[in-house]
This record gives sequence, C-alpha cells and structure tokens, in this order.
Amino acid sequence: MEYLNHVLGVRVIYIDSGTVPVPNYIHARYRLQEVLLDGRKAVFVYPKTELDSINAVKKHLDRIQKTMDASAVLVPTHLTYRQKEYLLHDHIPFIVEGRQIYLPFMAAYLQERGDGEKTEIANMLPSAQLLLLHYIYHGCGELLTSGAAEALSFTATSISRASRQLEDLGLIRTEKRGVQKVIYSDKGSKELFETAKSYLMNPVKRTIYVSKTKIKDKLLVSGYSALSEYSMLNPPAVEYFAAGSVTAWNKSSSGRLQNSDDQCAIELWRYDPKKLTDGNSVDRLSLALALREDRDERVEEAIEEMLSEIWRETDDKRN
Repeated sequence: MEYLNHVLGVRVIYIDSGTVPVPNYIHARYRLQEVLLDGRKAVFVYPKTELDSINAVKKHLDRIQKTMDASAVLVPTHLTYRQKEYLLHDHIPFIVEGRQIYLPFMAAYLQERGDGEKTEIANMLPSAQLLLLHYIYHGCGELLTSGAAEALSFTATSISRASRQLEDLGLIRTEKRGVQKVIYSDKGSKELFETAKSYLMNPVKRTIYVSKTKIKDKLLVSGYSALSEYSMLNPPAVEYFAAGSVTAWNKSSSGRLQNSDDQCAIELWRYDPKKLTDGNSVDRLSLALALREDRDERVEEAIEEMLSEIWRETDDKRN
C-alpha cells in the first residue's frame, strides 16, 4: 500500500501466510492479508460486501485479532460519514486509500476528505433540508421548484434560498426552462441521502415531557414510537410526539421524565413535521436523522430496514 508509505512513511510488507484459520463467516465477509507495518505485525481486512453494523464489524475484527495475534485494520473502499464516526468512537483501525488513515496502535490519524464530507461544515437551512428530503421522496428525478414550493407551502423567496443552498453544497443542480426552474440530480435517492448526511441536521431541537392530559390537539407520532410503527421494534414505555411549537406547554412541562405512566415526550422540531407526511407519524427520513446517534443495535437495524424500504419505493419512482 503505497498510500501509507507516501503520506506517513510507513513501510508495508505483505506476508504470504496461506489459509488464515478463522471461521467461515469471517471468510465470507472479508479477504484477509497479513502485513508488517514498519516491522509490526498486522492484518488488513478487506470487506467483500457492504459492511455490517459497526458493532458486528468490531466483533469480527476482535475475533480476527485474537486468532492471528495481530492488529486488525479494516480496509474498505469507502466509508460513509456515520460509519467513520462510529469507527473512530470505538477505536477501530481503518484505512481508506487516498482519503483516511486511522491506526491508533501506531498513534496515526490522517484525514483528507471522507465520502460526503465538507471541508467546512455549513448549517443547512431548515427549508433546504425540507426541500432535499421532499426531493428524495420524489425519486430524485426532475422536480419543478414551483411544485415543491406549493407542496411545502414555501414562498418564492424561501424556495429560492433553499434550492440555492443545496446547489452551493453540490447536492443538486438546477436549470431554467423558460419561467420555470427545475431541480435535478445524477444521484439516486440512497446515494444523495448518504452524500448529504454530514450536512443534514437532527430535526429535533429539544424534548420536553408533558402530562398526557395536557395534550388537546392531535400530534404526529415521532421518535421511538414512530420507529415501532415503521418496523418490528417494540413500542417504548413513553410515547413520543412531534410539534412545531411547544409554547402551549411552557408552564406545564418538564425537561426530564418524572412519571412514565402519566407523561409523554414532545419533540420540538426545527421545521413543520407535517410537511413531509400524510400519515399519523413523522416522515421516515427525518426520523432516521433524529435517531442516527442511537447506538442500540436493534434501533440501527430497524432504521436500516426502514430506509431500505424507502430506497425501493423511490427507485420505482425514478424509473
């Protein structure tokens, strides 16, 4: 791997060790290569397919490391922003050639530019996030900004600012056709969402807890309650709802859960959660963003299943 030698001066020597004595499920997922990194024994672990959850990957690498008595280094062709953050959090060594090196056992960390990352982090406008998610749900084909403005109840100024920011971030392209402005992208829904992830905000600003008797209006189901409706995940002990304003409960709410039998959770959203859904629950992409920091493996699996369903639906629209 010339990349290591070029940027860090680490000499890599590949060792021909024959068949590596690890379980079949490891061989099915990875190609293993023993190496010496400046004389230190290590194992490059090349994924053969898409990565499993980071928790599962960590277990696989631990097994490889114990079996081979060498530091296991994940060497994927690419990493999403979320995957990279999880790997760093769990101190899992990895190399993405030409982009990133993280070798904690050698005290080395180099980051150039990760997939979907920015050299400067910009705060995405709530209106821009709404527009992007609406566009993804639309299937990422051509979309008139006038139609999007009508669907999202945007003014001409709002839709112009939102589309301009998305274009400046390189997430969409626009084209004038007569008096109409068209949004389009070469990316499919999944690719666009993954590219945009590092810009997209958690739609939930804060959460308050209110007595169920204080809820007079019908609110959208959100949080873990919504995820349980979109997946096989069990409903939480405390119900979650979304609201664009929480002023109605300023005097009767608390910042911490005090009684799970009496209280429910109300999330204050950065944008009107009703604009992206026709159902009783918040939309699935916003929900995935709201829960993306949850490291519970069951929650992660439920979110991935939910997103996979969206990609199937939006691919059909694009085709």
